[in-house]
Amino acid sequence: MNRTEELRRLDRALAGNSAEPLVVAVCVIAGTAGVGKTSLALHWAHQVSGQFPDGQLYANLRGYDPGPRATAEQVLDRFLRALGVPAGEIPPELDDRAALYRSLLAGRQVLIILDNAATAGQVRPLLPGTAGCLVVVTSRNHLSGLVFREGAHRVTLGVLAEDEAVALLRGITAEYRPAVSEAELTELAGLCARLPLALRIAAERAARRPRMAMHELIEDLRDESGLWDALSTDDEDEADAVRSVFAWSYRALPEDAAALFRLLGVHPAPEFSVSSAAALAAMTFSQARQRLEVLADAHLVEQIAHDRYQVHDLLRSYATEQARQEETAEARAEALRRALDWYLFTADRVRALLSPHEPQMPLGQVPDIDLPVLANADDALRWYEAERSNLVAATSAAAEAGLHRIAWQLPATLRGVYMNFNPFGDWLSTGHVGLASARAAGEKAGEVELLDSLAMAYTQSQRPDEAEEYHVATLSLRRELGDSLGEAIALNGLGLLHLRRWKLADARLTFSDALALLTQPENAYWRALVLGNLAEVCLELTEYGAASDLLGAALEILRRERDYAGEGNAHYLTSRLEREQGRTDRAAENIDRALGLARDHGNEAAEAHWLLEYCRVQRASGKLGDALVPCQRAATIQQRLGDRGREAQALDEAGKTYQELGQPEEAVNFHRRAVSLNRQTGHRWRLAVSLFHLTNALISAGADSRTCEQHAREAFGSLAEFGDPRSIALRNRLQRLM
Repeated sequence: MNRTEELRRLDRALAGNSAEPLVVAVCVIAGTAGVGKTSLALHWAHQVSGQFPDGQLYANLRGYDPGPRATAEQVLDRFLRALGVPAGEIPPELDDRAALYRSLLAGRQVLIILDNAATAGQVRPLLPGTAGCLVVVTSRNHLSGLVFREGAHRVTLGVLAEDEAVALLRGITAEYRPAVSEAELTELAGLCARLPLALRIAAERAARRPRMAMHELIEDLRDESGLWDALSTDDEDEADAVRSVFAWSYRALPEDAAALFRLLGVHPAPEFSVSSAAALAAMTFSQARQRLEVLADAHLVEQIAHDRYQVHDLLRSYATEQARQEETAEARAEALRRALDWYLFTADRVRALLSPHEPQMPLGQVPDIDLPVLANADDALRWYEAERSNLVAATSAAAEAGLHRIAWQLPATLRGVYMNFNPFGDWLSTGHVGLASARAAGEKAGEVELLDSLAMAYTQSQRPDEAEEYHVATLSLRRELGDSLGEAIALNGLGLLHLRRWKLADARLTFSDALALLTQPENAYWRALVLGNLAEVCLELTEYGAASDLLGAALEILRRERDYAGEGNAHYLTSRLEREQGRTDRAAENIDRALGLARDHGNEAAEAHWLLEYCRVQRASGKLGDALVPCQRAATIQQRLGDRGREAQALDEAGKTYQELGQPEEAVNFHRRAVSLNRQTGHRWRLAVSLFHLTNALISAGADSRTCEQHAREAFGSLAEFGDPRSIALRNRLQRLM
């Protein structure tokens, strides 16, 4: 590895003041492209890993890649998963993700490596907020903002010293060329500008051609360098040296491997599987694997996992140049289309395994390329996790190339995957690219699919105003196209939005309109979901008979369709129905079934929400001690997941339990936090409920009457726009308090 002095400087930065524990620290490793920043960071991380017992996090920010940079939202999504947050339960907003990330790192000792950063702004959302962690950033930029504002320690990496460069060359070539002279290695190092990336490529070529005299290889490289010198228009000697070595190594490749290398410059992402490379170059899997091994031996690609490779950003730029020079525009376009088709049709297989009830997009004939074998949902999930960022890149690449049909079909297909895992950054970015492409191509069918997808994404990410805009646009276009099933699905989405905003009359009307369209046997799954949603509206309106009938009909279908999430929700609503009518034994049976389904399928978000009903059932049964734990556990989970609305509900239930336990001071604390969260979310009905509970707790705690009346009046005012039975009853109780 060498870099002895740089390693010492990093060690000194980590040690700091030996009398003090490690505080939140940032080290920046800066230097030109190809100088070995990543290698140094990873080597040092391995050396000091024992000082970070809670593990390491790594992200390539792709700051200088020819494609799009990694966003803070994408990186935080990956980090939160690595820290144990379920994929579908990561907060949608950057600030919420960053807050959850910092809270999870609090008290831990984690080493975080942020590779290839372009700017300080790309890094800041990824910095922890408490002591114990260390962040190592690599960049071609000096990132002075991190030095001045965050107190980062900077290590600037120059080219290798001559003796270190010679030692690197000798280490790779010694077995094949034991008699090579020091002078020859020194000259070769100079031609490589003593840059590690260029040195490794040159050394590997020298090692693999032991019958060619070393002086001939050096002369060959000197001629190549002379060509680049003649073409160069500036004084970037290091960049010219790297390009010279690239060209020298590339021209020595067998033609089939060279052809694959230059086509990698067409691939939409720097990291790829053997299967996608085979599709890109119109070859078999075994041919692609063999040629990638040749490229890896030449250090032109790097194998990073079984059947998975990546290309350094400099090499990728060089490959792109070669593809433009040596491949026709038609050949490049065909290669890109094959790669994009590989992503599109494999994504469709993933959708079918992960969301079989989602309607299939008509994609046309499957192209003549080998698609990966996905035997089950676990295979599908592994493929999606590996290709997540590439799917975003593929969508953008399709749009930029004018392949608008693929650009809208891919995110429309992915909706069935996204809805299960809520990767809101990916979902929204691909959705907007797809919508623009569908409109550019004049494809109404594509436009409505993307409108629907965006409406769902905005609804699930708790952005109701944007959600309503897209739901209304979806519904209008579905009707224009005469798509009755699509219209029903759009109405269901709009109804859910009304329900979340406590517009119960609008929700009932919208769900009823959806049901009227879902009369065909093949639409049974969607009919069951809408029946359950309408049942919830009737329950909130205290129309218990109607709610019971609707839930019974929904459960019958959901069991037949084996939809555990829908079935669990129906049992949760049935528990509420039975409890509110005084049948606590039946309520307990139903909530136990719901929680069992959530736990069996690892759905922590559903479990946390349904635990609140378990808490209510225990209170109704007089088991106050048993009621406290589930609502506190639910609040903890919701806080970790970043769902502030449901966290507020959990805090309210904890406060009510403490109130019944005769501990009003504790109740006040929980209700105050619930009020604060409901103010943040803007949910006026929930805010009124929390203020009512706070008022009761304050009265029990002997608080000042003026303070109590102030909260009661605010709650009363928040209920002015609601005319449902629960709101009227609550207003009457508040009026008595005032």
